[in-house]
Amino acid sequence: MQHSPRAAIPLLVRRLVRRHYRLIAAALLCAAAGLTVHELTPAPLETVPVVTAAADLPAGTILANSDLVTGSLPALAVPSGSAASVQDLVGQRLATALRAGSPVLDTSIVGPGLLAGSPPGTVAVPVRPADQSTVQLLSPGQRGDIVLSTGNGYEEPATSEVLANDVPVLWKAGSTADSSGLLGRQDSEGLVVVAASPAEATALASASSRGKVFLVLVG
Repeated sequence: MQHSPRAAIPLLVRRLVRRHYRLIAAALLCAAAGLTVHELTPAPLETVPVVTAAADLPAGTILANSDLVTGSLPALAVPSGSAASVQDLVGQRLATALRAGSPVLDTSIVGPGLLAGSPPGTVAVPVRPADQSTVQLLSPGQRGDIVLSTGNGYEEPATSEVLANDVPVLWKAGSTADSSGLLGRQDSEGLVVVAASPAEATALASASSRGKVFLVLVG
């Protein structure tokens, strides 16, 4: 009995499948594996520009273009307060030391960012202790009492008054300060910036005109 041309096509296909079933099975497995890998491959992460330190930088450094590089990080990994432009940081003074590759944050710069996380109303107050050697012992993050000493113990009785209790040091002038920036070396030498309440800030503002100011480390 003869098969019609239309009926012969399925028969030919079945013969080809039987003859090459291993090759066809392998192709189907490869296609399935490719689809699986495609589905499981995560989409590329979105990145954003981040300014980092080009080298180890000490506290007090006045930032220049050569101190900074612009890199990129996944958007979800960028710390809050990061800078995206080098020009926004040039001329600013570092409040803390930075390791090479570390993002430059608003908390790394002398300015309002130093008060990040402080209680509402907290202000940054500059203090110049009478004992300059005390400043050399300080590091940002240390805490201390600020004491005003008046009188000389002879014509005027010597008295001491605590103007601020347990205030954190935000920044201190370092030996790296130079004549550039908002404060020159002479103006910034021996200067300490602390976080204080409004009432403490008022007392500290006129302290140097009333006597000698001392910073006593606590804790």
